[in-house]
Amino acid sequence: MSSRPPLPDRTLVATLAAAVFLVSWGLVHRFFWAHGTLVDWPTYEVYGNAMKAGNVPYRDFAVEYPPGALPVFVLPSLIGGAYAETFAWLMALCGVLLVGVVAFVRPFAAVYVAFAPLLCGSFILSRFDLWPALLATTAVVLLFYGRHSAGWAFLGAAVAAKLWPVVLVPLAIVWSVRRGRPWAPVVGAAVLGIIVLPFAVLSPGGFWSSVHGQAARPLQIESLAASVLRWLGSPQVVDSHGSQGIAGHSELGAVFVVVQAAALIALWIAFARGPATGDRFLRYAAACVCAFVALGKVLSPQFLIWLIPLVPLVRGRRGLVATGLLTAALVLTQVWFPQRYFDYALHGRLAGVVVLRDLVLVALLGVLALPASRLRLG
Repeated sequence: MSSRPPLPDRTLVATLAAAVFLVSWGLVHRFFWAHGTLVDWPTYEVYGNAMKAGNVPYRDFAVEYPPGALPVFVLPSLIGGAYAETFAWLMALCGVLLVGVVAFVRPFAAVYVAFAPLLCGSFILSRFDLWPALLATTAVVLLFYGRHSAGWAFLGAAVAAKLWPVVLVPLAIVWSVRRGRPWAPVVGAAVLGIIVLPFAVLSPGGFWSSVHGQAARPLQIESLAASVLRWLGSPQVVDSHGSQGIAGHSELGAVFVVVQAAALIALWIAFARGPATGDRFLRYAAACVCAFVALGKVLSPQFLIWLIPLVPLVRGRRGLVATGLLTAALVLTQVWFPQRYFDYALHGRLAGVVVLRDLVLVALLGVLALPASRLRLG
């Protein structure tokens, strides 16, 4: 059985860590973090205002994100006031709740998440990734404690909010089946269907265009493959989906898609072949998300937010090393993003730092995925 800290302990830790998170959130509005910011909230504001006016997403206007993201886009429009400020407070609330969720498993993880704004920098303020991270982490924690139906409900909502939590689905299926709850995944499928199907029925063309548009993106400039190309030469840079990508090299992009898929399949099989312990479930959940981030053809800075609540849940020396590597990746990201992003993307400056960050993420994947006998870690 999975154990958890006594209720008073985790409540106290969650409260104190939530306060630290809010202080960290406030600090990121100041000092060097306040300069040269690159924000996504104007796009969200367009979506939110369109929905407030009665327009139907995907049918009446194009949306880049899945339907489960729509609530956090429209809520600031409905609440009123300055959209950026309201949206930032909404994300701060997600962060506070995330602190509380991870505190149920490991106080250290809650403390680490509390410093997430300082580790990420200003981009955490204007991206909605704390929302799917909250849903996915809640799903993992609920499943960890045997709350299979609730866990699957949150996992279905997480996939509907941003597609990346789908990498957790095979792990969760094995976990629920091995724990005697083989029908629990039906709950997740039902929640996903309830959120997604209405939009797919109302506008199948618009909905499919949103999904296909993400899949057809070129190598994003910060991905491992693109960063190596940028470091070694001067490839053609193009604008794509609000960021920059490398033109051509579709074969290399396809190779990385295959490598990413192979790594995920290997992780799913390895988990299924071993004991279904809680510690393995948490470790493989972090490893699967890391494989998706590190080996994909798109690697935006906000993807690292997905790892912040999961990696420190891994216990032992392995967990400490993994958390240290994640911290290094986050700090290296701040070397160029956001202030020097265009220096890198357009002129190739600091390309070596970007390559190093991406290799640190690959090393993180190795620490999370490889057997302890090969790592000499507990």
